[in-house]
Amino acid sequence: MTLALLVPAYNAANFLPRLLRTASAQTRPFDEIWVYDDCSTDDTAEVASRLGAKVVRGDVNRGCSHGKNTLARLTSCDWMHFHDADDELLPGFVERARQWTAKDAHDVVVFGCGQRSEATGQYESAAIHDTQSLSADPVGYTIRTKINANCGLYRRTAFLAAGGFDTDPEVLYNEDVAMHCSLARAGLRFAADPEILMIYWRREGSMSNANQVKCFRAQYQVLSKSNALDRTHKYRAEIAERLWEVATASSSYLDWETADASGRLAFQLDGPAKSQTRLFNALSLAGPRTSLRVREWLIRLTKPQYRIGYPGWRRR
Repeated sequence: MTLALLVPAYNAANFLPRLLRTASAQTRPFDEIWVYDDCSTDDTAEVASRLGAKVVRGDVNRGCSHGKNTLARLTSCDWMHFHDADDELLPGFVERARQWTAKDAHDVVVFGCGQRSEATGQYESAAIHDTQSLSADPVGYTIRTKINANCGLYRRTAFLAAGGFDTDPEVLYNEDVAMHCSLARAGLRFAADPEILMIYWRREGSMSNANQVKCFRAQYQVLSKSNALDRTHKYRAEIAERLWEVATASSSYLDWETADASGRLAFQLDGPAKSQTRLFNALSLAGPRTSLRVREWLIRLTKPQYRIGYPGWRRR
């Protein structure tokens, strides 16, 4: 079984050397390494080519989902691993991945991922997925739990048959969750490996960190799509719980359009909130619009340090 590394990149000339050097330092090699240059204005393509990658250049900037789908169609490998240009692979990834592909019993394998601060280099956290829960109910798990595509290993034929990444602009910023939900609904077989084999480097100015409001709007769109496709209403409670989370997070940025839409749908699906604080759960009996505003007013009154722009603000 062959394995490809697929990297979407936009103005990534400063970051690609780290990733591609860690790809070259694997204890067993990738069979192919591809980079999709999404109309960069720097020398992303030249850097990628110089470091040994096959390069495809887009003629119009279409976003990372389009780039990943393009590379998935171009590679000839049986299995694929997507990776962001500004993150890192640890040396044993390919060797471990080949152990899974040799079993030929799954279509998606999700590995552990560590997070470091780009500013300080400090190790901050790790994401390790529950293989038993994921294997038993991939649809429910992908609704409840964010899986980063950087952590995944995908059987190419199954990925393409399921439609790959959703290129709808409204799910941009939550495209990895949309993709995994889609693969799960298509019946692909999931497994998880707890070994941490990649590093996500958190940057304050990254696409997601610099666009939190857009991230929550995209989450609402993905959950709305999941609800529309949940024909038997099996996952209404899981979808509602996630929607309440989006509603409260959007409220913190005063994005009342997204907050209200998320709260309304959550209330329609499963009634008042059940997994928030006791006070908010009780407030939500009065309906999402009132409860979200009262909650936000109370936080700004009693804990203003949790809100951007207030003196002493700090991220939760």
